[in-house]
Amino acid sequence: MIRIPTLRLGEEYQSLDVTEVKDCRTGEVLAEVSTVNGGIVRRDLTFQIQKGREALKKFTVQQLMDISKKAADIFMNGTVPCGDTMQSAEDYVKTLSKTSGLPHNMCRANMAKVFEVMDDMSTILKGLTRSLDLSVLDKGCIVQDGVGISYTCEADSLGVVLPSNSPGVNSLWIPALILKVPVVLKPGREEPWTPLRLIQCLIAAGCPKEAFGYYPTDHDGADSILNYCGKGIVFGDKSTTDRYKNNLNIEKHGPGYSKIIIGEDKIDDWPELLDELVASVSKNSGRSCINTSGIVVPRHGEAIAKAISERLAEIVPSSVDDEKARLSAFANPAMANWIDSTIEDGLKEPGAIDYAREARGSARKQEFEGATYVLPSVIYCDSFEHPLANREFMCPYVGISEVPQDQMLEKIGPSLVLSVFSDNEEFIGSMFDFRDAGRLNLNLPTTYVSWDQPHEGNLFEFLYTRKAIQVVR
Repeated sequence: MIRIPTLRLGEEYQSLDVTEVKDCRTGEVLAEVSTVNGGIVRRDLTFQIQKGREALKKFTVQQLMDISKKAADIFMNGTVPCGDTMQSAEDYVKTLSKTSGLPHNMCRANMAKVFEVMDDMSTILKGLTRSLDLSVLDKGCIVQDGVGISYTCEADSLGVVLPSNSPGVNSLWIPALILKVPVVLKPGREEPWTPLRLIQCLIAAGCPKEAFGYYPTDHDGADSILNYCGKGIVFGDKSTTDRYKNNLNIEKHGPGYSKIIIGEDKIDDWPELLDELVASVSKNSGRSCINTSGIVVPRHGEAIAKAISERLAEIVPSSVDDEKARLSAFANPAMANWIDSTIEDGLKEPGAIDYAREARGSARKQEFEGATYVLPSVIYCDSFEHPLANREFMCPYVGISEVPQDQMLEKIGPSLVLSVFSDNEEFIGSMFDFRDAGRLNLNLPTTYVSWDQPHEGNLFEFLYTRKAIQVVR
């Protein structure tokens, strides 16, 4: 069993309070994670956090990018401390799979996402800063075309409350370090591994240990991280993110409700889009906020639902080391029970049918090799107003409904990613004025990501503000 300490701005601390992390299939306790209360978090963030900021300011942005690139290789291939043991990359994959439910191939796919960000940080920051000369963060001020440019950091640290469902989200906080902002992390209960491994890889590559806080904690501690860091990011369901909806210093990453809409000019050729539709719904076992949870079309909705269902009927539970695995287990069976019962309650309302269940001829919730799975759901709704037309669950799920093209934007509501399949310039043009889409993908699936184009907030603009400066020459 692994014993994982709290990292109080780089210093290990072993609390008397611990949380057990268990294998979701066997119930074996794999780790005891040291847990601290909100009082310790507040004390450290009040009196110690400036040490991390000062430590990062000793480096240039280029040096920190070089450290990130080196850490990327260690993350993918190296062996680093993990509590009171050493963890290889393969150990990480197997342990992550045991506690998160993800099969090995999905663990590796998420590793690759994080590696891509760390390895190519110059491209990421070029997109975030719109090609700003980043030496301004080293010098404080630069002169460009006779104009003085300066930026002020608005937070002495970035606090992040992480989820357990998808390790890839850890890629979102890493650029903060390159921007010379310390990070204070609360790991997900079933996923302490990824943020801890990243911290150890970055330290091994030369990043100062004072720049990291790793605080397994309770709700009070999570609130303290978000409120005492100056800037914060929280992941969670709507009830979690709504608690902070009026706090502009906290970036909320809740349900994505990402959608695909198909225009009149392409809808009759929808079979040509079937691969993109299936991938958008099912990639990463439907766990990502960029997975499609709604498809809106002017017609052919029922035929599309049946065709997607036939393809998703192939997705069934499989062994964790199956390289073709496409479905993740649930670390918490209660979540699987809730999803299944919520969908069933929705199907009691007239006007909806789950074609995926009909296509495979078996139940949605299943047990396999000691774990609980929720198989895909493809719900055809006769109206977008049906309660299942615009829902999101942590599994392959999509609601499909028909809406006239000229009414789509007024009906679909907020979408983290909106994929539009159309070549109609007027229709596409209307999308640029649509304020409720965080990211617009044109003729691409919702799961297509270019990391230099953030789909939910811009970390540089979140952490820095431009300062007016007059330069005398």
